[in-house]
Amino acid sequence: MSAEKKIRRALLSVTDKTGLIDFARTLADLGVELISTGGTARALREAGLNVKDISDLTGFPEMLDGRVKTLHPKVHGGLLYIRGNPEHEAAAAEHQIQPIDMVVVNLYAFEKTAAQPGVAFGHIIENIDIGGPSMVRSAAKNFEDVAIVTRVSDYPALTEELKSSAGALARETRWRLAKQAFATTAAYDTAIANALDQIDQAPAASEPLGPQTQSDARQAFPATLRINFNLAQSLRYGENPHQRAALYSDGSGLGVAGATQLQGKELSFNNLVDLDACWELARELKPNEADLPAVAIIKHTNPCGAATGATALEAYQKALAADPVSAFGGVIGINQEVDGAVAEEIAKLFVEAIAAPSFTPEAREAFARKKNLRLVEIHPAPIRPVLKQVSGGLLLQDADTGRIEESELDVVTWRPPTAEELRSLIFAWRVCKHVKSNAIVYARDGQTIGVGAGQMSRVDAAKFGAMKAVLPLAGCVAASDAFFPFPDGLEAVAAAGATAVIQPGGSVKDQDVIAAADRLGLAMVFTGIRHFRH
Repeated sequence: MSAEKKIRRALLSVTDKTGLIDFARTLADLGVELISTGGTARALREAGLNVKDISDLTGFPEMLDGRVKTLHPKVHGGLLYIRGNPEHEAAAAEHQIQPIDMVVVNLYAFEKTAAQPGVAFGHIIENIDIGGPSMVRSAAKNFEDVAIVTRVSDYPALTEELKSSAGALARETRWRLAKQAFATTAAYDTAIANALDQIDQAPAASEPLGPQTQSDARQAFPATLRINFNLAQSLRYGENPHQRAALYSDGSGLGVAGATQLQGKELSFNNLVDLDACWELARELKPNEADLPAVAIIKHTNPCGAATGATALEAYQKALAADPVSAFGGVIGINQEVDGAVAEEIAKLFVEAIAAPSFTPEAREAFARKKNLRLVEIHPAPIRPVLKQVSGGLLLQDADTGRIEESELDVVTWRPPTAEELRSLIFAWRVCKHVKSNAIVYARDGQTIGVGAGQMSRVDAAKFGAMKAVLPLAGCVAASDAFFPFPDGLEAVAAAGATAVIQPGGSVKDQDVIAAADRLGLAMVFTGIRHFRH
């Protein structure tokens, strides 16, 4: 086995043409013969490169609307025959099979196609790549003699190695590329299987896929759970220093895993968990462009302060005022661009990280003085099912997308909430969804006043939330993530100073709880939705 293999002939067939021309020109300058197909060949010729069509190599035309291009013995024989093996060499000579030393392939963008709203069923099927994965597997299997390139990000390093070694690649490089290639085809097949699993009955080719087509399938979970994520970052440690940890990404560039860090120390495991919590809460409070700016301050995944305001600065000041002691060393989520005014104010406090869609130059300048502060730009990711590991397996559930509007509330007390109470109740309910159970949230006018999180008793959650309050509780409202099983929890909320309550309802003791609310003069509304969070 030779440590290096000279690249003399390369087959290029790519969907993503980023960096293709420069890489192909490097190959051509090193005397490599270029073979290509369809649009790739056209792009290379337009760039002035000499390219041989795949049909000239195989002696057979591309056919069946491009379904058959590279599925030919002269392609796969050129990839799979073992150089130096007398029988393989003889067979290749007999059938005039020329060696192909490199394959540059990336596959049809199946996932993007399948995710398009209203995409036709036939269009999805046509975007299942057959020839590409076949070449990838053939080239990867014969890595001793063939280099398989499936990632655009590898072009620069390969260019350097090829130039420094007179057009050859080391065995270690070919082995690394082969492993990547098999991972690529595995992920590709997983994406196809997952997408097709969502389609219960195969419709006509021209029929668009929509909620009606996929509704039955979406009610059931897949028989086989296939998960493919790529290593995005090795972390210093996990929740604690004795635990190893790493971040894996779906490759979309969205959400916390796909965020861009603009400055600061390396993100830790706990930073990432808290960033996800504050980002999701900030987005919950501003789902539409017309909604007010919102700020969430998170500590150990629970909000210690959350608020909306006319500006991001006002929202931050209100969120901080809710619990300034707990905010120290927290993580902040802001649901709109961070400007210089709010940045100057946040910079006065020690925080670990800040997540936002973007930061103005003035904000970047204000934060630049705090070298360790992590600034993270995040773009929303699509809603996905939620995974939780248990011993011996995984739990899978829909994401908690339950959301209630004022018109959907059920007023169950003789006194309805005032308009001001109603606005505060909706705000408190949205925050409460993001608090660990048992949860009670006190709020007023788009601002949390006290958060009782993660208590074993709902009465204790009510008392703890009141104890945490540094702002006056009199006249506030309260949200409970689940029903009050007895009147005692409601009575604790009333004793703290709340005048209106929002809760799911559904307890066998609902009538006792409603009677207690009437006796205490509370307004109470039921949502019919529970928000347990563990």
